[in-house]
Amino acid sequence: MDISMMENLKNLQDSVADLGKKSAQNLCVAVARAGDVKACPYGENCRYSHDLDGFVAQKPPDLPGKCPFLYKPEPCHYGIACRFAGTHIERDSMEKEAVFNDTAYEMNGLNKDLQKLIWKKAVKFTKADDQLKKLGILGKGKPKMENIAQQQHGADNTGTKDDLQVFPKEERMDTESCALSNENNSLVFSVEDEDTEQNNGIPPPKKSRIADDDDDDVLSDVCAVPITNGADCQHKTNCMEEELKSEPETLLAKDDLHISEVDRDAKMNLREKKLIDFRGKMYLAPLTTVGNLPFRRLCKLLGADITCGEMAMCVNLLQGQASEWALLRRHSSEDLFGVQICAAYPDMVARAVELIEQECTVDFIDINMGCPIDIVVNKGAGSSLLTKPARLQNTIKAAAGTMEKPLTVKVRTGYFEGRNCVHSLIPDISKSGAAAITIHGRTRQQRYSKLADWDYIYQCARQAPDDLQVVGNGDILAYTDWNEHLKNGSNLSTCMVARGALIKPWIFTEIKEQRHWDISSGERFDILKDFVRFGLQHWGSDKKGVETTRHFLLEWLSYYYRYIPAGLLDVVPQRINWRLPSYFGRNDLESLMASDSAADWVRISEMLLGPAPAGFTFTPKHKSNAYDSADNG
Repeated sequence: MDISMMENLKNLQDSVADLGKKSAQNLCVAVARAGDVKACPYGENCRYSHDLDGFVAQKPPDLPGKCPFLYKPEPCHYGIACRFAGTHIERDSMEKEAVFNDTAYEMNGLNKDLQKLIWKKAVKFTKADDQLKKLGILGKGKPKMENIAQQQHGADNTGTKDDLQVFPKEERMDTESCALSNENNSLVFSVEDEDTEQNNGIPPPKKSRIADDDDDDVLSDVCAVPITNGADCQHKTNCMEEELKSEPETLLAKDDLHISEVDRDAKMNLREKKLIDFRGKMYLAPLTTVGNLPFRRLCKLLGADITCGEMAMCVNLLQGQASEWALLRRHSSEDLFGVQICAAYPDMVARAVELIEQECTVDFIDINMGCPIDIVVNKGAGSSLLTKPARLQNTIKAAAGTMEKPLTVKVRTGYFEGRNCVHSLIPDISKSGAAAITIHGRTRQQRYSKLADWDYIYQCARQAPDDLQVVGNGDILAYTDWNEHLKNGSNLSTCMVARGALIKPWIFTEIKEQRHWDISSGERFDILKDFVRFGLQHWGSDKKGVETTRHFLLEWLSYYYRYIPAGLLDVVPQRINWRLPSYFGRNDLESLMASDSAADWVRISEMLLGPAPAGFTFTPKHKSNAYDSADNG
């Protein structure tokens, strides 16, 4: 054997050894939890490693501190994989003392059986479709899927109408015989052959957090293909009559409108729907990425009254994407909690709210009609709806008529700078069934530049009918801002705190106690500790959970550093648009927290979560909040 062949063989052996070492890191969850290779029900067929000794050999040293699940009634779910596994032995003595008093829990998880039914297109949205028919959105005009496909084919001259999965109405109605009726639940699941190729439960390919260019087609495929759900799901966007040509009403037979006159009379009127009382309550805004469950828990601890989940895209919820459903999670401490959704069309929203109300425990549902992000606006959602009043109104009607919980909407003052328009939409928003409206005092074009226009928010609040609560939003960073906006004559029900809560989450404590809190660096660091503990309980205490917690901690620190200690200010309070030069704090920790360098944020994370992985770098998702010339300073 020549030298080259020996070197190749050695390299191959090294590669096999590396592969084995890598596989040992992917330890089976059941084996890790029980510490026994026999615990896995799949045995040798398990796709994960059962090499306990190999896993322990390559596992890094435990992190300082105690397991975040130590005081839970149940043992740590991660077992030997927990980065605090050495403290699990303390449970033996603690059990005798019965000190497992941490009974907090999370809810609103995605049921796996429901997820499979969504993947199979076997969910029938009875309430939503009935409401869409009443509004005339179903049954007239071309299906949205067909319109979109025709536009695409016209652009590239590829494909034909025959490529579409659009079936004649007769075929769709025939498939309804396979659906089980359910008087109690509005969601009806069709029973179908599990062995068929199209219903094998294989999930669709993963998509990005925000819908891509072909999401409208995908949604139509989810909601309109009748093979499995048998529902007459032809989409119509009659709020855009100028874009669609009407077709004869013969597409809807009288029998299709199966709601009896008695049912119509008994159905709740939009204005009879349960209202929600926001008056005087401190409202933490839904914040993308940084408004996660651990952060909301922290704000509840510091005094927030109302919390709302991160914005979820309806199209992704209707596809059963677990990552999107995770945004609807709720902690038991969130006693007044809502979820925020976003979509471009009434049918998407109606089906999403029906699914959410059926599967989740929420107090209200908010529709985001003010999101300024390009990828959302370009799909016709978010603040784009401010330029389409008819579609905006139909979206609110479709959602309010489908759900029993209160419906709220969040908007901006307008789309174009200098052309505020929300005041003209408020009467229609109220009549359509919204219980409250939140107005962010900027236009879409402004994004977050310039100061919020509170005078215009006051004007809208004074014009709003009595049964529509108006919530103001923008630039609140001190209790004096809160008091100023809720003074007599503003007609606002309450204010929503967004970036101010990221910069100083103790703002809720300041509002309740009516004081400027000159918080110390040690107290601020304790708040970070609480967030890390909540994060490990939410994302997990294993290696993956620790690094996920680190990531979201760093995202938050990209705002947190902007706080200026009240004791160092000549003028109190701090304003949210201030950009001061670097300064030295009253101690080293305070100076470190004031750094705008991502490298210093990583150092803070290492003080709480141990050393970062080799080669680790961080760039904030909201890059406008970091002023480094390089990623890590």
